[in-house]
Amino acid sequence: MTHLTSYQRQHMIELLERGENLPLDYKHILFPPERQEYELVFAGKERDEDVLAETMAVPLQPIKTFGEVKEGTWKNMLIFGDNLQAMKSLLRLKEQGNLINSDGTHGVKLIYIDPPFGTGDEYGSGNGEMSYSAKIQGAKFISFLRKRLIFLRELLSDTGNIFVRLDYHFGHYIKVIMDEVFQEQNFRNEIVINRLHRRLRNLTRFNVSTESIYFYSKTANYFFHNPEAQRKCNYCGREKESIWDDLTSPGLRNPPERVILGQTYLPRRGRHFSYTQEKINTMTENGRIRINPAIPYYDLEGNRIDGRPEYLQTEDVPIDNNWTDIKGYAFGNNYPTENHEELLARVIKSGSKKGDIVLDAFAGSGTTLAVAEKLGRHWVGIDCGKLSIYTIQRRMLNLKEKIGDTGRNLKHKPFTLFNAGLYDFSMLKRLPWVDWRFFALHLFQCRDEKHTVGGIELDGFRGGENVLVFNHLLGGRALLDYGFIDDLNSQLGSRVGSRFFIIAPAASVAFLEDYLDRGRTRYYILRIPYSIINELHNRDFEAITQPVDESQVNETVEAVGFDFIRLPDVSCEYIQTPSDDAVVRIHKFKSRAMIKGASQRANRETLSMVMVDYDYDGEVFALDRVFYAGEIEKNGWQVQMPIHALGKQAMIIYIDIFGNEYKEIKTPADFQLSAEREAESA
Repeated sequence: MTHLTSYQRQHMIELLERGENLPLDYKHILFPPERQEYELVFAGKERDEDVLAETMAVPLQPIKTFGEVKEGTWKNMLIFGDNLQAMKSLLRLKEQGNLINSDGTHGVKLIYIDPPFGTGDEYGSGNGEMSYSAKIQGAKFISFLRKRLIFLRELLSDTGNIFVRLDYHFGHYIKVIMDEVFQEQNFRNEIVINRLHRRLRNLTRFNVSTESIYFYSKTANYFFHNPEAQRKCNYCGREKESIWDDLTSPGLRNPPERVILGQTYLPRRGRHFSYTQEKINTMTENGRIRINPAIPYYDLEGNRIDGRPEYLQTEDVPIDNNWTDIKGYAFGNNYPTENHEELLARVIKSGSKKGDIVLDAFAGSGTTLAVAEKLGRHWVGIDCGKLSIYTIQRRMLNLKEKIGDTGRNLKHKPFTLFNAGLYDFSMLKRLPWVDWRFFALHLFQCRDEKHTVGGIELDGFRGGENVLVFNHLLGGRALLDYGFIDDLNSQLGSRVGSRFFIIAPAASVAFLEDYLDRGRTRYYILRIPYSIINELHNRDFEAITQPVDESQVNETVEAVGFDFIRLPDVSCEYIQTPSDDAVVRIHKFKSRAMIKGASQRANRETLSMVMVDYDYDGEVFALDRVFYAGEIEKNGWQVQMPIHALGKQAMIIYIDIFGNEYKEIKTPADFQLSAEREAESA
């Protein structure tokens, strides 16, 4: 026990005597985290065990599979949702043996993340405009990323590696955090890479042109392949041809002599032969050793030797930790801070083999996933942004076989899009009872453990309390009403504690109360869809939020809990202007999300963005253009597109700030001539 004040001691005794729970704040006082030799201490820091235990897992709801899947084979995973909650669910897949690499190890072989970072630096969109400004507070960001690093460590296989891209704002803090999470002895490299080069003048500091990737392994027994690159000139940076070079290096070694082309040689004074005898023999067999008669020298004993031993350099050289020979960013998919494919190819080749699983928990534009696909790896991508998900979907369906997105078309392997935290209830209602029961239990963090009390079969536990999943699919009594609770209580009696949980579809519950008291037991009704009950949770449900302008695309998002998809209320007018533009005038847009405060928002205040597929094929939405709410508002709540860009039909998706979508299909004929255009025609 540590430093408890007299008030805290007395307060704890009173609460325990009344049978009440202790406040959450007492947890860190009673069970302080074990301190390491040195570590980064910051506000709100939690123990690893608490992060893992208290993070809410959310079921992965499959939405759509792209490509044909053979039974029993791996299919790649694209997950829309908060990565923390999604990773808790992925951890279950690892524990169940569903994440297996080519060497048979369980988990993910390689992780690459490029999380949002910085405190105000701007990043360009490729057209000279600044499109992304990271605005994150210190301790909040460190805590945000540390929790995710803890889960990433657990997801890694024992032979796995992780690469984390950061810049100068928080890189030094996160380096200390990663030393704690992955252990400092597993730190392998700080890799220097390019960022966007800016040549600003009259600054009070140097222009920043580099960022870092921190490379750690899970254990000392990790996979690593050192890739090679073509030899380049140190000064000009251009590729250069191999040359014959001196076979010696500065310094003395024993024994000094080497047999070269059948003759014994000594090096000149102050030097030694660069390679072992075995290596020289191999190089000789490959035609890479010669004696250059044009360069005589004096050996260690002062003898003049008429010809210097030389070796032919290889065309390729091992890559070191300076990666400024390749680009750090790309702009091929109109996504802020898109990583370059060549950068990811180097990462993936160095830390994994074909058939291994690669994970990117901040998937963004999908560079990691696209390169993993091209290099024959399995992949899992997670992102909380609808723009990211649709960008990745289009990218994977339009792959080119070569790194850098060139060459012939490459047919993608099957992948499934999952929702994590925002669910389509209409799909849930069609689940058979076994699947519905599994989903309901995991949705509310219940332990799946069937047991019997008073002759009634119950489904599990929530903490230490009993849980019943109401079977709304049964014939006869498929309504949870007061009579059901009375009957249940009469059979259970005093055999259960003060709290009992019943999970049921909202449509199957005949009363409005969130709980009913019967005797000494309070029966909580956990409705699906569900508005989180504050009494049961430490914090209100916080939804994933979508950006309203491009500068918010990479902001950190942390959701707690879940919600169900509810179509926004949308009313629009479709016109064609005199300049042959197709215009969507948004008269009404109201989110109908169940998030607290959502219904009080003003008209159009909950609009995040409008996405358009100009030539929708009737099957897959292929994103062509995104209009952010900020841009739409400045344009008088209008979305403007060239009418000639539209194909036979276009799909338009309106997205609210909570990720709910309203979709519609329009043909060019649906855009009516405006009054001005009709007057011109007349």
